[in-house]
Amino acid sequence: MQAKGSSRKPSKPIKPSVNAISPARREAFAILLEMESGQGHADDLLRGARVSALSPQDRNLCTTLVMGVLRWQPRLDGLIKQFLTKPNARIDPEVRIALHLGVLQLLFLDRIPAHATISESVALVKSAGHTFAAGMVNAVLRKLAELPKFNQSLPPGLTASQLAESTAHPAWLVERWVAHFGIAAAQAICRHGQQPPESAIRLDAPETDAELAGQGIELIPGAILTVARRVVSGDVTTTTAFESGRIRIQEEGSQLIPELAGQGRKILDCCAAPGGKTLILAERNPQARVTAFEISPSRCQALQSRVAGSKYASEIEVQLADATQLLAVPTYDLVLADVPCSGTGTLGRNPEIRHRLQLADLVRHHERQCAILRSALRVGTGRVVYSTCSLEPEENSAVVAEVLAQTPGWHAIPVSDVLHKLSEQGRLTLEAREALSKAQSADGSLTILPGTLGAQVQTDGFFIAILQKGS
Repeated sequence: MQAKGSSRKPSKPIKPSVNAISPARREAFAILLEMESGQGHADDLLRGARVSALSPQDRNLCTTLVMGVLRWQPRLDGLIKQFLTKPNARIDPEVRIALHLGVLQLLFLDRIPAHATISESVALVKSAGHTFAAGMVNAVLRKLAELPKFNQSLPPGLTASQLAESTAHPAWLVERWVAHFGIAAAQAICRHGQQPPESAIRLDAPETDAELAGQGIELIPGAILTVARRVVSGDVTTTTAFESGRIRIQEEGSQLIPELAGQGRKILDCCAAPGGKTLILAERNPQARVTAFEISPSRCQALQSRVAGSKYASEIEVQLADATQLLAVPTYDLVLADVPCSGTGTLGRNPEIRHRLQLADLVRHHERQCAILRSALRVGTGRVVYSTCSLEPEENSAVVAEVLAQTPGWHAIPVSDVLHKLSEQGRLTLEAREALSKAQSADGSLTILPGTLGAQVQTDGFFIAILQKGS
């Protein structure tokens, strides 16, 4: 395949060296290729041994490259097609990924020299055994290097389809958001989905702040929870506090869910892996017995290891179990049903979701989510918290409404009441209290739309409903 001609005078061709591939670009290329062949997800692969062995600078660049390609893939494809003689012809995965990495660096990232980008992209193609395509990659990237940097700002007056194209989101998904939440909220969601997410941690004690500062970690207060911190700079995974389990990396909205669950003596976490919410349930209920269910054997094993390495190991029992098949015996006074979902509230953190999600998936998720919630209500004696990291009504309010209609004796209570209690306890920041109070729906549930809570309260998207038994 050849590059389309250009009216501009091309610069001198780059002569790449197959051996001159930086570790960050090499690992980013390998990860994207593994994802292409269905061998893993970005979050797992970026935490793998190969990436961990890189220098901090290379780790950061590798993450930026992988996540950037996943966020902007449709736009990258469109830019590449402009300079192909046969725009609709099939391109081998290795060649396409090398082009994606090249265009991202040339037009979407700053401070990366064009000559290094082009040279190493060509070297990646050659190292993958596609020497025949090296000339095409070289020519396409040299022409793209002459274009101005991509403007990521959103002009006013965009339609749903224009918004989807501008932000590399599926049109059908953006159209739903516009219909459900309005164009302004949809813009905020899409804009948030194209930004690197904040990194947040949970502290075990206030004095850990000083310890982390002494190890080169710069923190600022949490945007939602006073026990959380946001990481400004530094790698917390290299600290003794992280290695000993005294801090945990966990998004603030995710931390909020078990905080809202409240108190119990016998607690069930229906779908517990990876375990962050389970540990918070144990932390907030030191006299309770927490049972953690997980249906996946591999995730259950990882959960068991994480619990065993925490100071809450004696309080938590991990079991391999299907949350849809719980015995119909009221046993637990507090149940958390944080169910598997589409994850559309986390597209900034998990951008690959947008490339594989289909409308039919929402129906499939809905059926399983209803089964889990029905099961949770069967074994619950007091309070059940239902939550997702989805923005889709089929997975959220529709699940709660359907199951409550089938289960007499249970009703929803306003999440705002519990938020008020957390605020009184000093666990909720003032900014979050004000922002979240506006996100409550008429049925009392809470739908957090990413990017809509204000500049000071950035979080992924979540849905939370609190159900109570009896009057």
